Amino acid sequence: MNTTALLFMIISEAAITALTVYFFVKVLRSKKKGEPDSYSEE
Repeated sequence: MNTTALLFMIISEAAITALTVYFFVKVLRSKKKGEPDSYSEE
């Protein structure tokens, strides 16, 4: 494998992994919103 191709592959995978982790953390740390439920116990 070419050195340039290997670098490009490693940088691409690192960037995609970093973005995925960032957004997972952002979603999991967000505040819970009180959404109306379609099912209500009466």
